[in-house]
Amino acid sequence: ISLCTEQHPLNICFRAPQASQTPTLTRVQNTLFGMGNPLLDICAVVDKDFLDKYGLKPNDQILAEEKHKEMFEEIVKKFKVEYHAGGATQNSVKVAQWMIQEPHKVATFFGCIGKDMFGKILKEKAEEAHVDAHYYEQSEEPTGTCAACITGDNRSLVANLAAANCYKKEKHLDLEENWKLVEKAHVYYIAGFFLTVSLESILKVAKHASENNKIFCLNLSAPFICEFFKEALMKVMPYVDILFGNETEAAAFAQERGFETEDIEEIAKKAQSLPKENKKRQRIVVFTQGKEGTVMTKGDKVETFPVLEIDQSEIVDTTGAGDAFVGGFLSQLVQDKTFEQCIHAGHYSANVIIRHAGCTFPEKPDFH
Repeated sequence: ISLCTEQHPLNICFRAPQASQTPTLTRVQNTLFGMGNPLLDICAVVDKDFLDKYGLKPNDQILAEEKHKEMFEEIVKKFKVEYHAGGATQNSVKVAQWMIQEPHKVATFFGCIGKDMFGKILKEKAEEAHVDAHYYEQSEEPTGTCAACITGDNRSLVANLAAANCYKKEKHLDLEENWKLVEKAHVYYIAGFFLTVSLESILKVAKHASENNKIFCLNLSAPFICEFFKEALMKVMPYVDILFGNETEAAAFAQERGFETEDIEEIAKKAQSLPKENKKRQRIVVFTQGKEGTVMTKGDKVETFPVLEIDQSEIVDTTGAGDAFVGGFLSQLVQDKTFEQCIHAGHYSANVIIRHAGCTFPEKPDFH
């Protein structure tokens, strides 16, 4: 028996459960769509001298400049490094897929890589994670990398976009077989980092979501996005149904928008009330604050949800915590769970990921 209702926000059918079975979602391949910068993370525990030498803050995300070129070589020579498939959006869809488990390929991912060894690794890692990755492959630029410089429970990320910066709407997104995958999705997630690459691609996807009453999610991603790419950010904002960010990004956003408040709940409210195209959905704003509670707007209220406790000694690497939170959140959103359940899943995934190096996780989640 199929239990389908027109009112169901994502219009997904449930099979009637057999005795003692939970309802199973059907037809959910390619329900979640992500587009962003696929990067190979080069992770290492470094020292303060290394951060100082390259002018890095302990907890930050920046794009590599000329002065960082040698850093990528030095980190490999000087410290013990681990390579992980990364890039913010790709991390999040990978975690969402991990949380969902079955069927495979619930998550689709688009981004640009080079025809090289690192690109090959990214393709293999996406396959292992059961993500339906469709990369635009080109040979002008090598696959992008991101140095994750870890000190204590802080991480400083330096991204050398390279190939990731070469994504072209007309060469990939506009192709009929690719656009069909976009149309198949119900939930869309793009990290703000992609605003530096292809605003026109983001807008095409965002407008499709808005016009079809689907859910479009965006992450502020980094203070520099709020500061230096604010025009692009504000062009996308009217289409944003769910806005993610952390406390430093929220503060940078508030400053750039002239909100005149440093109170995170007030910032969330003001961000919620920015102009919006699709009036059928009120914007939800979700701000994480590390080990402090996560703030979420709900109607005209703002609620704070405490994170799961963890002993400091169990934290291995906080690099993927924010991405993992979003991944957990999205995993429940595509199954039409409540926003409270989405937050709960986000906290769970982040709690798991910070116990591992890079954005990696055990074989199966233990989430209830």
